[in-house]
Amino acid sequence: MAEPQNTITNNSVSQKDQNEALVIAVTTRAIFNLEKEHEIFLTKGKDEYVRYQQANENNPLEPGTAFAFIQAAQFVNKKLLERDPEDKGLFDVMVLSNNSPESGIRIINSVKHHGLEISKFCFVSEEDSTQYLKTHNVKLFLSADRTDVHNALQRGVSAALIFQQEIRTPSPQLRVVFDGDAVLFSDETERVFREQGLEGALAYEKTMEAVPMGEGPLKAFALHLGKMRKKFGQEDSPIRTYLVTARGGRDMGIRAIKTLREWGLVIDEAFFMDGAPKGPILSKIQPHIFFDDGLHNIQGAQDVGIPSAFVPWDF
Repeated sequence: MAEPQNTITNNSVSQKDQNEALVIAVTTRAIFNLEKEHEIFLTKGKDEYVRYQQANENNPLEPGTAFAFIQAAQFVNKKLLERDPEDKGLFDVMVLSNNSPESGIRIINSVKHHGLEISKFCFVSEEDSTQYLKTHNVKLFLSADRTDVHNALQRGVSAALIFQQEIRTPSPQLRVVFDGDAVLFSDETERVFREQGLEGALAYEKTMEAVPMGEGPLKAFALHLGKMRKKFGQEDSPIRTYLVTARGGRDMGIRAIKTLREWGLVIDEAFFMDGAPKGPILSKIQPHIFFDDGLHNIQGAQDVGIPSAFVPWDF
């Protein structure tokens, strides 16, 4: 008699279908605070780093910037399964790391200590771990290493650079904030602005108002998240999505909204800031993660304690 599949995994893990799930890959430095350990690696080398990790493998690591985001994803899974116990379109989180396997025990123990529902770990020593993203059908990759993020984007995977910071614990509802140009959308209008100034950009947008913008680095992830969001109504949704863009609403908002409509991507709230700082509105929203291509906006978000992820368009 044939052996049943997935006999050594628990039900919640075995139910996840890689073709239907929203697969997120995180590096160890994105999900945990490993700044001290990273400094040891940089100053004393790999061997000392491995010895330190082995000596402390039973000491759980503190949460990092993406930790609350992963917890909120688990909350969404809980609500999805309450709605439909057979749903396979869940979040599926994996750890993708350039750590060697011998230093990975501390990472696994930390995941277990904090009750994170992660069972997939990929420890590839000093190899380019992003080569495995497409293999696992990853829709979003979060890393604290700029080279990793560039490599992922070049492979066509939505990716962003996480900055280590102290964060508050937001509400259980998963809240994700996207910038517009060069994040959800292409950077076409930003290029016109750089070449022709504001008047040129406004004229370009007026001419192109009926033409949807090209896709940005995080479009694919946003579409998968939006598909998950549509399973719930307004009142009971464990997911809420936001567009917070420097665009002015009067002259540049219509094209953005029409582009989202063309894509079939429903955003719960949109803020057209017309160049105003984003920090105050982000402080009000309290998202689990904020994606932007501008380092000045990232800094403004960090100043008010918002977990931020930089999307480098010019990779």
